[in-house]
Amino acid sequence: MVGQNIVTPDAAGIAASAKAAVKGKGLPPVHLWNPPFCGDLDMQIKRDGTWFYMGTPIGRFELVKLFSSILKLEGGKYFLVTPVEKVGITVEDAPFVAVDFEVVGKAIRFETHVGDFVEAGTEHPIRVVRDAETGEPSPYVMVRAGLEALIDRKSFYRLVDIGVHHEGWFGLWSGGVFFQIIPSAELEG
Repeated sequence: MVGQNIVTPDAAGIAASAKAAVKGKGLPPVHLWNPPFCGDLDMQIKRDGTWFYMGTPIGRFELVKLFSSILKLEGGKYFLVTPVEKVGITVEDAPFVAVDFEVVGKAIRFETHVGDFVEAGTEHPIRVVRDAETGEPSPYVMVRAGLEALIDRKSFYRLVDIGVHHEGWFGLWSGGVFFQIIPSAELEG
């Protein structure tokens, strides 16, 4: 077609577009951006939160933080989005990892591996998925717009230490909401 630009997405181009779009403080309004899909990028976020580009870990924290700020979930797929392009990436489990938390008043405040902070509550629920075969828990907290953080093992153990029983469940209170972890009867057995 005449006048149509064919774009081959790459990490450097996405980073440049993202830097141009990210101005001031706070996250860019990716929920308002609906650019054309430009293809998939050979980028993956592993279960431990490590970002890879073309099979190589991205070692620059600032670049990972920038990419994480333009991450979007649509139709069960993950994309990096700028005002002018959208590229697909692969996420092994959750795009973020909650690496620590503190109890602030009556709320649990999580910190992710990219420096985001989120307070568990109605808008940021905690959920625990148990493996059907082993029963092993995988705990998550919602960070933003459908994007979750896997709660790392050390933090989950600390959460269990502050857990309580409520209406037949063992779980956590945060922001006035009770989050179920496991039926109390299963702990007693």
